[in-house]
Amino acid sequence: MKVLFLTNEYPPHIYGGAGVHVGYLSRELAKIMQVGVRCFGDQRIEEANLTVTGYEVDTSNFTCPKPLRSVFGAVRRCTDFNTTNIDADLVHCHTWYSHFGGILAKKNYGIPLVITVHSLEPLRPWKREQLAGGYDFSLWVEKTALEMADAIIAVSRETKGDIERLFDVDPARVHVIHNGIDLQQYRKVDSTNALKHYGIDPNTPYLLFVGRITRQKGFQHLLRAIQFMNRGFQIVLCAAAPDTPEMAEEMKTAVEAAKAQRPGVIWINEMVDQTATRELYSHAAVFVCPSIYEPFGIINLEAMACETAVVASAVGGIKEVVVDGETGFLVPLEQAKEGSFEPANPEKFARDLAERINQLMKDRQLREKFGKAGRKRVEENFSWTSIAQKTKALYKTLVSDGERIVSVEQAS
Repeated sequence: MKVLFLTNEYPPHIYGGAGVHVGYLSRELAKIMQVGVRCFGDQRIEEANLTVTGYEVDTSNFTCPKPLRSVFGAVRRCTDFNTTNIDADLVHCHTWYSHFGGILAKKNYGIPLVITVHSLEPLRPWKREQLAGGYDFSLWVEKTALEMADAIIAVSRETKGDIERLFDVDPARVHVIHNGIDLQQYRKVDSTNALKHYGIDPNTPYLLFVGRITRQKGFQHLLRAIQFMNRGFQIVLCAAAPDTPEMAEEMKTAVEAAKAQRPGVIWINEMVDQTATRELYSHAAVFVCPSIYEPFGIINLEAMACETAVVASAVGGIKEVVVDGETGFLVPLEQAKEGSFEPANPEKFARDLAERINQLMKDRQLREKFGKAGRKRVEENFSWTSIAQKTKALYKTLVSDGERIVSVEQAS
């Protein structure tokens, strides 16, 4: 059996959790089957069972509005994915940017289509700031692809519920397979080179945020919460890749205001490599994830694997990763209205975040207890080996004549 992955992100060109997921899953699956990857970029990898080919596109002659260039660039790459002959038994798409390619592969090559849902466009209305009218296209192509897919993988039970609520799909085609983590790559380390490089005092506790500058990650609520945080600890914001220039300016203004309020606010305005990220997680007193929408939240797994206590918003798949009062604290987020994902009371949410952060910052023993429990939970529940086995089991139901399994979540 051979699978073809279609994705916009693939290492080393990644900026979000979907790229991390595809990188690890493709390599783990390649240990047990043939895997081809077609992605956005210049990647060229040939290893045993794994072949990765990046597809570039020149948008310099595009005269469409700037927000539409990424949309039409995606369509062009998706077409190129298919004009290169496909000899796989099935196609597996990741994020809406690749969905048009999956539709073409299913229709033209007659192979089953699998889609992993890392997020859902109807639940990200702020993407219109980035894509303008292209957001309407992303809504359409996602809906079209999901409703014709032979199987859909949801990265959490909450995401499965969202898919069944928002789209006309047979629930039997929607399977929950969680994200995973490389337990060797993400572990507690003693080295502090990254701290020294970014000007972080290793002798003073610090709160850590890691995420893209996008509404989804809740950076605006975290920055609002800083005014309610106790003094005496550093705040490290590892935040880059803004969705829009306006969002970048909003982040800059808010960070400058925070620095004026208190010392020890450090903004790492660049994408940080895995080695540095691991050090940042390992030495953080607390990791904070203030997302307002998060189908899974792989960053929480990374922090937990490095034995760091977590304070996270109680939304989406985060509730299936962080155990409240055991591996960290979950902060309730009351929505302003159905589907908005914005807090009904932003100041209350900010205060609640700060309250839990302050509580942990004052209690080193509790932080360490949560950190140990977090590592144990990750080891027991989120290995890539298990996830690859479940994914292959699902593939087999689509390309063999055998009976369809009832619950792929329990297959191995």
